[in-house]
Amino acid sequence: MTRDLKAPLQALRNEHRYRSRRILEGPQEPEQVIDGRPVLAFCSNDYLGLANHPQVIRAFRQGAETYGVGAGAAHLVNGHTRAHHALEDELAAFTGRDRALLFSTGYMANLGVAQALLRRGDRLFEDRLNHASLIDAAMISGARLSRYHHADAGDLARRLGKTAREEDRETFISTDAVFSMDGNLAPLEALASLADTHGCWLMADDAHGIGVLGERGAGTLEHLGLSQDQVPILMGTLGKALGTSGAFVAGPEDLIETLIQSARTYIYTTAMPAAVAEATRASLRIVQQEPERRGHLRDLVVQFREGAGQLGLELMESATPIQPIVVGASERAVQWSDSLLQQGLLVPAIRPPTVPQGRARLRVTLSATHSRAQVDGLLQALGGLVGKP
Repeated sequence: MTRDLKAPLQALRNEHRYRSRRILEGPQEPEQVIDGRPVLAFCSNDYLGLANHPQVIRAFRQGAETYGVGAGAAHLVNGHTRAHHALEDELAAFTGRDRALLFSTGYMANLGVAQALLRRGDRLFEDRLNHASLIDAAMISGARLSRYHHADAGDLARRLGKTAREEDRETFISTDAVFSMDGNLAPLEALASLADTHGCWLMADDAHGIGVLGERGAGTLEHLGLSQDQVPILMGTLGKALGTSGAFVAGPEDLIETLIQSARTYIYTTAMPAAVAEATRASLRIVQQEPERRGHLRDLVVQFREGAGQLGLELMESATPIQPIVVGASERAVQWSDSLLQQGLLVPAIRPPTVPQGRARLRVTLSATHSRAQVDGLLQALGGLVGKP
């Protein structure tokens, strides 16, 4: 090694930006044991409480008994099972799309879409607060990237209008549907209108909306009443509200066939275990059969926002389970997080570069398995921090 790695690591510590892993003992649920101590967690993306659901566990076990543990090969070799195929059909029906295609992770799905559909010289427009996977997807695509102001369709319109459309080049817009660090929604109706006007692809990464938003839980596009024609490319993850692992892209028939033929992150990786696909099929059934989970979750969001407002805490404009509390300096965010942990509450501090400088925050996430009493306990603890330096 010729590069000194100690100095940049120490710089991260000095700037209160050093990240450390915690060790979870047991399943993903509100009451956890982390690093050997019991905590009440407000940091999971298991929004509907399905990661430890008995029906999902049972389906996983039955899937393992039927298909074994590992898929053994890529989908295009002999790793694509009946379970994978059934899940893809069910995800397509659930989201109102022609077809769906499974990927191992949301990161790989986003990279695969960009690599398969874009080439050097194409134009790609992204929200400034897009997830890292969409930003990295832009870099590997070779397209000319322009990042418009956060959730600002007017700025996007100006940028689209500055460059004449070239007949032999693609124009592509991609955005988070629910922004993971702010919890707000993208202005997808306005983006869809712009995409139609300018002849663009439009892609929505709905990692944090699937299962949570919409009357049936089909996500942000259902919530906003947007069709496949308006938003042709939908990416959704399975490891958040659905409680399992993996991701999918859903859209028109030709899109999915193109990804199967050209997306390197699909072609050149082992398929997810079929047992995970079977577990996800069980999750999908619960999402559709138990809408009361979403109802309870919405009630908790209202309860938390009202309580935090009474405490004078700075919240973001979010009606989703992601409820960030902006505290400003990274050092203060870490201090507040540590203080809550001492009281048995796990709420992570989110710091730059994940969020802008001076906008460090506590990222509170709520789950349908939280109780009203547990949310009250969190608010009481936060009240003890208000006014502290």
